[in-house]
Amino acid sequence: MTDNDAAGNLPELPKGGKASGAARFVLNTAAGAIPFVGGILAAGAGAWSEREQARINDFLKHLADMLAAEMREKTQTILELTSRIDMQDEEIAKRIRSSEYQSLLRKAFRDWAGTESEEKRIFVRNLLSNAAASTLASDDVVKLFLQWIRDYSELHFAVVGAVYNSAGITRAKVWEKLGRKPVREDSSDADLFRLIFRDLSTGGLVRQHRETDWQGNFLAKQTRTGPSAPKGTQRTMKSAFDDGEQYELTALGEQFVHYAMTDIPPKIEFKEAG
Repeated sequence: MTDNDAAGNLPELPKGGKASGAARFVLNTAAGAIPFVGGILAAGAGAWSEREQARINDFLKHLADMLAAEMREKTQTILELTSRIDMQDEEIAKRIRSSEYQSLLRKAFRDWAGTESEEKRIFVRNLLSNAAASTLASDDVVKLFLQWIRDYSELHFAVVGAVYNSAGITRAKVWEKLGRKPVREDSSDADLFRLIFRDLSTGGLVRQHRETDWQGNFLAKQTRTGPSAPKGTQRTMKSAFDDGEQYELTALGEQFVHYAMTDIPPKIEFKEAG
């Protein structure tokens, strides 16, 4: 069924003289379902005239279309998810029936408003598929990944992908890898790029490259002294597109790529009924 077919199956809202009663009924139902806005809706409904009901109906129609589109996205995601889960594996079958995995499902679909793009929808699908088949990351970590998908933009994840594919890459090289043209340091694009790296750094996905010892302990950076130390004072701030500091993904960032940005091939194929 196509999107147009689904939209055509939506019930038509009444028009004309009976529009007022129908609109008020829907608003009263919404007020009962969402007590927080009940008083606002009730106050507005009492002030609306018959002439304004056409606009109300148009709003309700758009709302119905939006909810129908969201339901289609969720249905598609569920079908794609089940096609990637090996139900013949006893451990996986036990996993998806567990209360822990059901909690992940509820969080994913409760936060669905955050999947405002097809790319993010696929991230959620991949994450739930990998969380069913792998125990590499704990459920607490998977919930954090769902939070990241909701909060960060596609550009954030494009930067994550650029760093993942080239560990030790600089900001300047990331900007080039994204196919962006050079911009001024005081431009909004430069400010956005700084913000993205700040978000990813404080969020725990990306960090500046650090040396470690054989036990995995991070080594402190050595401060240069003596003749080799730079002389004079720096008159400009570090560029948003600095080509000196190297960046890499954190352990959490690496796991996020494996869980959300790596697809499990479908094991079965769903065909729409013709």
